Amino acid sequence: MKKKSRRNGFTLLEMMVATLIMGIAVIGLMAEITASMRNASRVTNRDRAALLARSKMDELLLDPQFPLDTLVAGPFDPSLTGGVEGGWRARLTHFEMPPSPAPGQQSLDRMSLEIWWMASGERRTFALGGYHTHVLRPEDLQQ
Repeated sequence: MKKKSRRNGFTLLEMMVATLIMGIAVIGLMAEITASMRNASRVTNRDRAALLARSKMDELLLDPQFPLDTLVAGPFDPSLTGGVEGGWRARLTHFEMPPSPAPGQQSLDRMSLEIWWMASGERRTFALGGYHTHVLRPEDLQQ
């Protein structure tokens, strides 16, 4: 009667090959996770800038005292920007006037807004434009 030999476990070579394959896979996964985290941070900053821009645009378009043809700028509270330095600058200009402008008529004004923040030592920007109607006053026509 022949005795069958049973092989239990792995050889040292098989273990080394398996460990090498696992090491390569782990290194690849770690590189992908790092890239994903970097991309997520960049997207988060852009999303935050878009929300800040929309909020600031609404605020500025509703301000009846916002000066025409003047660059106005200001900083954002760091609690709104995730602790990074950031700010905004805006300009309101006449976009479309009636053919013969007179007090009491409506004109269309354009608000140009730029949001900026610092990321990795570089200044990043996000621009937004908006429009609103404006009832002309005599002082608007003297410019």
